[in-house]
Amino acid sequence: MASEAITASLFDAGTIAERWLADYCGDRPRGDVLCTARGPDRDAWRATLEELAAAGGEALDETRDRVQRHAGDIGTGFRVAGEPAERRWPLSPVPLLIDRGEWSRITAGVAQRAELIETVIADIYGPRRLVAQGHVPAALVTGSPHFLRPMEGLAPPGGHHLHFYAADLCRGPDGEWRVLGDSVRAPAGVGYALENRLSVARTLGGLHSRLNIERHAPFFAAFRDGLAAVCARAEPRIGLMTPGRFNPSYAEQAHLARYLGFLLVEGADLAVRDDRLYVRTIAGFKRIDALWHRLDPRLLDPLAFDSTSRIGVAGLVDAMATGNVVLSSAPGAGVIESAAFSAFLPRLATRLTGAGLILPNVATWWCGGAAECDEVRDNIDRMVIAPAFDVAPLGLPQGRAVLGSSLDEVQRAALVADMARRPQDYVGQEVVRLSTMPVVADDRLSPRPFTLRVFAARDPEGRWTVLPGGFARIGEHPDERAAVMGEGIWSADVCIHGPDPIAGVSLLPPADTVHLRRNPGTLPSRVADNLFWLGRYLERGEALLGAIRVLLGHSIGADTGAALPPETVWRLVGLIVAAGAAPAPASIGRSELSQFARAALEAEAGFSVRMTNRQARAIGEGSRDRLSADMIRLLEAPYPTKGGTLDRAGSLQRRYAALAGLSAEHMGRTDGWRFHDLGRRIERAWTIVAATRALGGEAATADDLSTLLDLANSQISYRQRYLTGIARVPILDLVTLDPGNPRGLAYQADTIAAHLAKLPVLGDDGLAEPQQALATELVARVATARAVEVDDAMLGDIQARLAILSNAVARRYFLQGAEALRAPGLTLA
Repeated sequence: MASEAITASLFDAGTIAERWLADYCGDRPRGDVLCTARGPDRDAWRATLEELAAAGGEALDETRDRVQRHAGDIGTGFRVAGEPAERRWPLSPVPLLIDRGEWSRITAGVAQRAELIETVIADIYGPRRLVAQGHVPAALVTGSPHFLRPMEGLAPPGGHHLHFYAADLCRGPDGEWRVLGDSVRAPAGVGYALENRLSVARTLGGLHSRLNIERHAPFFAAFRDGLAAVCARAEPRIGLMTPGRFNPSYAEQAHLARYLGFLLVEGADLAVRDDRLYVRTIAGFKRIDALWHRLDPRLLDPLAFDSTSRIGVAGLVDAMATGNVVLSSAPGAGVIESAAFSAFLPRLATRLTGAGLILPNVATWWCGGAAECDEVRDNIDRMVIAPAFDVAPLGLPQGRAVLGSSLDEVQRAALVADMARRPQDYVGQEVVRLSTMPVVADDRLSPRPFTLRVFAARDPEGRWTVLPGGFARIGEHPDERAAVMGEGIWSADVCIHGPDPIAGVSLLPPADTVHLRRNPGTLPSRVADNLFWLGRYLERGEALLGAIRVLLGHSIGADTGAALPPETVWRLVGLIVAAGAAPAPASIGRSELSQFARAALEAEAGFSVRMTNRQARAIGEGSRDRLSADMIRLLEAPYPTKGGTLDRAGSLQRRYAALAGLSAEHMGRTDGWRFHDLGRRIERAWTIVAATRALGGEAATADDLSTLLDLANSQISYRQRYLTGIARVPILDLVTLDPGNPRGLAYQADTIAAHLAKLPVLGDDGLAEPQQALATELVARVATARAVEVDDAMLGDIQARLAILSNAVARRYFLQGAEALRAPGLTLA
């Protein structure tokens, strides 16, 4: 019966796929990749549609939502400049299929182009023969904002300026592939290509084995090993340098760092000493041998390039010049990215390689030449007019390429006038028409134009290897002109298929070559700082939610207003006010308390739960390489809006409990986890001391003490021990001095001291560092106290100790402005 059901399901999928094929290609114009496919290529597309049908039946929109959910589970997202939150990754469930025969030509063309560009860049910053002999105009080089004069005469380590390269390709209606542009400075998208592959594979599980799709892992292994091969040390430490979490592709960068095993670092994490690059860690300076940077190269070194840069590393270029750090790619390579350079690459290819370009350029005319400028001006209506360099000229105020035919008389006149004044700022390009591919729109397959970004990297032998596939960008509208499509609105996986099976390859090394280790590696000081404060914010939010729920659940009766005595309610309100969550209410009537609780929960100011949650979310966004996808998803979950204040507080408290469970049961017991838990313990200790001072004094009533037990989550523990009812001294012992109560002060003090004892120290004299000594004193103060001695003075002293201890931890382990480290005996490793 089961086999019959499977056969019927496959039959249904095949029927649906045939219907989709007929509907899609019924009146499709020439040039669509699906409708023009023949033979094995057509069979591959049919298999893809069958897998789509098997995944979601005829409900294509549901399949699209499913693949986007998988992308979200992986952590894929992107940010638009000016927006506070990341957007969902727009992934189409329909991959772009390219057979191996067609792909081999693309691979050869991309590798040829990458090597040609390497040769040109080496000449520009070396002997400059191309300029001297008139093959490249000097204005084409020096006119680019990406020409970096300090790089002249500087030979990069390993002899290569480029280690990673990307080309944007387009496929015309006739099936010919051409190059739209080159990207060498910080090409984005390879991480998205990887994430697209993972998401589509989870959705269309059988497709890869049916079509023998080539894998991505060998490319990433070759790139990682190639970068390591040019480093000076045998076991190099490689970093991926990010501008930070507000960068549009930060999520991609974090995913790549995890996948490749690179250390995700920012400029503030790094420092140059004696022409060597180091990362600031909790264990001192650690050597960095190579950086794959995702910054504008002009911002990499404020001493060499842009002196206003605050995200670079002073002295980085000096470290590269002495061969102590490899930069991928070398600063200044971006000079080749200008649209104007495309006009010269075909001739340069013939001169430097003896052969024409395998993948031709889009025809380009640089207006810096008089004849070319006349050609462009006389044919504006038949061309795309674009900036020659990465600077918006006056005739194109928005700095983007435009169709000449779309300009009105005023715009055209302004363009022609500025072209006469500064012709070197413009290029004219042919209007390129793109092939289309199927995409899911309105629950059906619709044709949309696409472009393809292909990636190449150097392997350990210095040869170029090309990622089998890439990153497809799909236009929003059916218009097939490349200038109209722009950056695209959807993305798609790119699958290279063929008749022969593909051997499985992993980034994991052979088992017999692995040196076992239980140390997870380097922990930068900034990351430790983030994890520490993530723990504090989560604990602070959870404690505040507990206070709000106690206030709403026990202080407001259904009919009579205050069920707790007013004195207890005021003390509880005072705790919330002291936390900075909301201003004190004028009175504690039913309406006033409800408004107060709502403000403490949702106010857009101070330290309300909403603002605390926002701080934790921001830290989570900047720690993607250190936190699990489940934890990130909980941190980024929308703020609850349904139900009353008590319901929303309960929903948030359950979310915080889930986060606590993930950190307690899913995080490895690494130094990163210790800092996260250390932040929780310091915050919890502070909170329980504050609650005890407010509700556990000598004049405390039974209602005060019961509320204290609620806030300390210790009601059950107390009632299991004491059957005689509420008593102050036993409650104080339970919530402050009992080392077996995980919500009590003593437990927090012991855990804080244990964490600090296991964190790295800088000295080798065997003496305790200041933060360790302070923790030991705190433990001794709590352990030697008696419950009858617990009073406001003692609790105030403990709060002061906690504040000093927190500052000592920050002083020792976290970044403090421009200081490198703040302890003697520093060694550089």
